[in-house]
Amino acid sequence: MSSPPPLFDETLRRHRRERAARLSAAERSSALEALHDDVARSLVERLEPINRRFERVLIAAPATSAYAEALRARGPVERLVQLEEAPSLAARLEDQTVLTGALGGSLPDSEALAAGSFDLVLIGPDLHARNDPIAALSQARLLLKPDGLLLAALFGGDSLKELRACLAEAEVAVSGGLSPRVAPMGEIRDLGALLQRAGFALPVADSERLELWHRSPLHLMQEIRAIGESNALAERRRTFLRRDVLGLCLQLYQERFSRPDGKTRATLELVTLTGWAPASSQQEPLRPGSAAASLAEALGSSELSAGEKAGPEES
Repeated sequence: MSSPPPLFDETLRRHRRERAARLSAAERSSALEALHDDVARSLVERLEPINRRFERVLIAAPATSAYAEALRARGPVERLVQLEEAPSLAARLEDQTVLTGALGGSLPDSEALAAGSFDLVLIGPDLHARNDPIAALSQARLLLKPDGLLLAALFGGDSLKELRACLAEAEVAVSGGLSPRVAPMGEIRDLGALLQRAGFALPVADSERLELWHRSPLHLMQEIRAIGESNALAERRRTFLRRDVLGLCLQLYQERFSRPDGKTRATLELVTLTGWAPASSQQEPLRPGSAAASLAEALGSSELSAGEKAGPEES
């Protein structure tokens, strides 16, 4: 059986992230870089109810120190390793071991990445643009110790819904057809199933919606490009977006998704996946019918068989 064609051109995606690394500080996207600060805080906050120290941590996220800083603010970390596939971006990171590579792709031959090396793996918003996210999650599971924790953030199905709708409508109106311009994004149920397929125990998926406000829809597009996340679909059209299509898209966007001060809205759905590397010490759900006491006993009421009607209450 032949494998399906790749959805993303990952070589192009690496090239675009390298290009983003060469931008000056003034050219970089402050709004979307701030998003990584929020994602990092959100992931690390999920550790608060867990009465455990995570001393050896692997971060697989776009090159930013936000994740390391959020972890260190929680408490001391004995060893922190960060993966970054773009060498120019990796050069920005300090105060931790930085290795060039990516989960689900090419990993360096390093003792730091031996199987069972980590208590915790954090994955920043990245899996949504991988051809094989299950391979990335499976690799993360192998790098975790038994009963180690995975926390992964990725963009869900409602992300950039405004831009997708306006681009599609403008292109159909002007050229009479559609071309792939914005990557499809998974629904939360499908994304949660990825954890099970990758072999994680106790999988959980939840989501939250964020609203970002930009000076204009064009500014949003520039920010997406500035962080290296512009269109890298394998089946993308190789020509530039037509000026008349872009003009109508911007007009529709401004008319439908702007507020009185002129700023325009962009929705992001942030999905968080939580899973544990399997371990013999973990609790497992009971089999159906194996309970030692019925719910009726716990509530102090009578249990009726199927089809039996309840009688009048006794005084």
